[in-house]
Amino acid sequence: MLMSFNDAGVSGNVLDFASRLDIGIDVGHAITYLHMYTDHPIIHRDIKSSNILLTENLRAKVADFGFARLAADTESGATHVSTQVKGTAGYLDPEYLSTYQLTEKSDVYSFGVLLVELVTGRRPIESKKEIKERITARWAMKKFTSGDAILTLDPRLERSAANSLAMEKIYELALQCLAPHRQNRPTMRKCAEILWSIRKNYRELAG
Repeated sequence: MLMSFNDAGVSGNVLDFASRLDIGIDVGHAITYLHMYTDHPIIHRDIKSSNILLTENLRAKVADFGFARLAADTESGATHVSTQVKGTAGYLDPEYLSTYQLTEKSDVYSFGVLLVELVTGRRPIESKKEIKERITARWAMKKFTSGDAILTLDPRLERSAANSLAMEKIYELALQCLAPHRQNRPTMRKCAEILWSIRKNYRELAG
């Protein structure tokens, strides 16, 4: 049975930090596969929590390829695909939104939003919060860069040394993914490698 990542915390079943980290890694690997290992690179274009499905043992699967597009043919010298903007508010790459130029780095931006969502337990847009907290990624990154990241950690999670350190490292990655210009964002392969390293250190610290 598959369930949406959004529904995983329903019925009091709060996902612990280790499970959230595993979900991030699974999603990172799935998008890396789309970008690098298919016959022609694919841009998903709608990476968001409601498109992440979890198996009974909490393995994450990326679903809904309705907005997916083939990436630019780099062999012909193309750097992007020009296309009408598709996606979901809160996850959309601002550069794609303003230029209509779609690249794999648009998925990287959405993945950065998803990482913030995993840590905070909040939706990307929280319309009932006060204005400065409404855009979750912007709020969390501001707290992180000012040294107050711990204030953004999902209150249902333990404030342990392992959780705090992993949160800081995930936010370092998220900040890169959310860079305004695509050339400053890492590849999805790099994201997956960094998350592997974070998980390794997390397990050692958590014991």
